[in-house]
Amino acid sequence: MTEPILEVSGLTKFFGAVAASDALTFAVERGSIHGLIGPNGAGKSTTIAQLSGELRPDAGRIRFAGADITAWPVHRRAHAGLQRSYQITSLFPDFTAAENVALAVQARQGHSFRFLAPARRTPSLREPALAVLGRLGLAAKADEPASRLGHGEQRQLELAMVLATRPTMLLLDEPTAGMSRTESRRMMGILRPLKGKVTILLVEHDMDVVFALADAITVLVKGKAIVTGPPAEVRANEDVRRAYLGNY
Repeated sequence: MTEPILEVSGLTKFFGAVAASDALTFAVERGSIHGLIGPNGAGKSTTIAQLSGELRPDAGRIRFAGADITAWPVHRRAHAGLQRSYQITSLFPDFTAAENVALAVQARQGHSFRFLAPARRTPSLREPALAVLGRLGLAAKADEPASRLGHGEQRQLELAMVLATRPTMLLLDEPTAGMSRTESRRMMGILRPLKGKVTILLVEHDMDVVFALADAITVLVKGKAIVTGPPAEVRANEDVRRAYLGNY
């Protein structure tokens, strides 16, 4: 087993009297795909928001790549290589696919956001953008406005933008949300080759996707991790079955 790249210890977050994270503890191995699943209201999105720095935990510690990042702001975590995607696609709809990705390349290179001119004309931005689009099967759509892409293609484009920043670890929040079965299978085909290259924490409602991709899975119920282990072990766990049947 490799050294964990992410270690979460005693993470706690209250909203009023409700514990959205309840002394949550788990670790993610470097280069792995780690699933984070649970029934509605289990605290998955709250966990992702704390890991990305959008929410400050009330207690507990987050370590990433050996550093305590619990108090770090979002931008510092992003510069350290910890990036996230969102359930709702966030793109520049009037920009082409290549321009959207070029902006992510521009951000990685530390340029100021002058938007149109660099994204359209600068080879140092466009060429890496085209390379990332090619990896995700969107090369033919490079000059299409994002608004004209199908929902599945827009989700792929969002992932391309995140990958263009060259992250060490991705926090993927429902990457197949709203996708058809065919689109979900395509997204699986995109994510699988990333294993070993980029560490991924995958929050996903589609259990077929999670169990097909994940090396390990943590199951949340009411903010607590009730089990962490390989997919076969998690699938057979009685506590997990009760949680999804509503009897936990």
